[in-house]
Amino acid sequence: QVQLVESGGGLVQAGGSLRLSCTASGRSFSIYSVGWFRQAPGKEREFVAAIKWTDSRRLRDSVKDRFTISRDDAKNLVYLQMNSLKPEDTAVYYCAAQLYGNTWYNYDSWGQGTQVIVSS
Repeated sequence: QVQLVESGGGLVQAGGSLRLSCTASGRSFSIYSVGWFRQAPGKEREFVAAIKWTDSRRLRDSVKDRFTISRDDAKNLVYLQMNSLKPEDTAVYYCAAQLYGNTWYNYDSWGQGTQVIVSS
């Protein structure tokens, strides 16, 4: 397992943008598959996006026209760029990682989460 730290959450008006970042403490991120999940109050955690160590990517249908996921291995960072935010995007966003992960949804390391609030 690896220790993950998310950043970049905050309060934004509908239509605005945020960029979330995830980094691994003391590890090279290049060999990890990384996913972003979110959990809204009273709801189950759901998959948002993922980028494998091979650089293949997937996003959930409701965000694929607004969000992008990318990685900068030189900086040991994975980004979730969120544009055209909607109030329904409000949630705690979690970064997750799996060494040489080959699935989109299963990870053994999780961050503490960063809050995103989108006001209408």
